[in-house]
Amino acid sequence: MKKIGILFGKERSFPEAFVKRVNQIAGKDIRAEFVSIDKIFQAEALDYAVIIDRISQDVPFYRAALKNAAITGTAVINNPFWWSADEKFFNNALAVKLGIPVPKTALIPSKEHPDDTSEQSFSNLAYPMDWNTIFEYTGFPAYMKPFDGGGWKEVYKLHDKEDFFDKHSQTKQTVMMLQEEIIFDEYYRCYCIGGKYVRIMQYEPRNPFHLRYSVDTPPSSEKLLKTIHDYVIKLNQYLGYDFNTVEFAVRDGIPYAIDFCNPAPDAEVTSVGQENFDWVVEHAAKYAIERAQAHKDDQDNLTWGEYIKTSAAGKPLVAAKKPAPAKKAPSKKTK
Repeated sequence: MKKIGILFGKERSFPEAFVKRVNQIAGKDIRAEFVSIDKIFQAEALDYAVIIDRISQDVPFYRAALKNAAITGTAVINNPFWWSADEKFFNNALAVKLGIPVPKTALIPSKEHPDDTSEQSFSNLAYPMDWNTIFEYTGFPAYMKPFDGGGWKEVYKLHDKEDFFDKHSQTKQTVMMLQEEIIFDEYYRCYCIGGKYVRIMQYEPRNPFHLRYSVDTPPSSEKLLKTIHDYVIKLNQYLGYDFNTVEFAVRDGIPYAIDFCNPAPDAEVTSVGQENFDWVVEHAAKYAIERAQAHKDDQDNLTWGEYIKTSAAGKPLVAAKKPAPAKKAPSKKTK
């Protein structure tokens, strides 16, 4: 008997539906349950072939436990080693190398020194930074957000450099990104499971939270949806995420990847809606079963993305041809 576990926090509808669906379709040799942890010893298994991780980003104990589970052979979704190393600014750089459009983005050091550092710790950082060149690169209005964060935390819309310095003074020790505003005509949020199953959802980030998936206007073209689908697959296969969402803002027909580092994406029925919820439950269950069936004892059963595999093989990461710069058009705005 192979076990599939799900590790989660406050959410309820997705974990419960996921376990129920796996047990409906998996057959007698596989069953799903909520993960139960009463002790963790080094290099000792948790007795799960597969674990879906929905909470370790907020609980360091869980992240360490999942790494220990992975080294004993559990297929953890998502790979806890890569998740620990990944962040949004790197993802943007990778997208550029892959030829996928993203907003112009600059990395901004924290306003306050990290604990146990002083001015002497920053001998290599120019003071002041070349702010004028940075502002010229991104333009205004722009968005400032944590380089590795999520969940709409500490996101600021900035109208000019004075606004930037005012808001940056409030960010304490958080390393930030300054990002070009994409004024968009359409917006999409996409589930990607297993690097192959894609659900493209129209999305309106300016709506109240419970209405963001309520969009009446149909997509502008099938060609656009095909491009978005291909970008979603490419990004997730290079990053190595088994369960992720990617957001696109479409400007002048070009989809710009706005946010694609969401390895524990919202899957609550009350926010994503019943049809999207049913899709993500079905495909998460299907993929978890596939991973359980492919599981082999005492070996690495993690997913490692094409970026890591290409780097380990000493091969170059070849950029695709970049699209021509698009003109800005007045319309809706990104977060």
